[in-house]
Amino acid sequence: MPYPDRFYPVVDSVAWVARLTRLGVGTIQLRAKNLDDDAALRIVREALAVTRPTATRLVVNDYWRAAIEAGAAHLHLGQEDLADADLGAIRKAKLTLGVSTHDDAELQAALDAKPDYVALGPIFFTTLKSMRFAPQGIAKITEWKKRVGDIPLVAIGGIKLEHAADIFAAGADSIAVVSDVTQNADPDARVKAWLALNTEAA
Repeated sequence: MPYPDRFYPVVDSVAWVARLTRLGVGTIQLRAKNLDDDAALRIVREALAVTRPTATRLVVNDYWRAAIEAGAAHLHLGQEDLADADLGAIRKAKLTLGVSTHDDAELQAALDAKPDYVALGPIFFTTLKSMRFAPQGIAKITEWKKRVGDIPLVAIGGIKLEHAADIFAAGADSIAVVSDVTQNADPDARVKAWLALNTEAA
């Protein structure tokens, strides 16, 4: 199974992790913001307890200390967190590392960290968080895939299932999905549609 999977949902709670795990999602990112160290460690441990008996891989967003202490296998860092993180400790713990990027300088910073994948965003306008970067557009995916080479490229930001074919055709290896699942009227059906798309591609 490739890492991360072509369908890569990003959620903010253990309840969502459990729901997606039951549906057979292969890679899930847990992105719960503004937690103190104790709360971060608790939620990471709870999420790992859900995924460990299954084939689902849990990616911990930002909380690298909690990820190490809880024995997680996968980590994702934004640029600010990357700047403050102890990459030596992360590698010693054998965590895979994904890094968010939004412009050329951030891409270089990510590549310097020797990541296991690079995320590019936002591809489209997103209302989920205030972004100081304009939407990148699909053409940027092709440009950046040439630059990252064999490193998997994850597209993120306002992407819906209807965009998937064009995003993959442009060179993305994976699509990180947030609102198209969590704000969907029927999340389970949407997840199954994404998984079916991946099965067809395989």
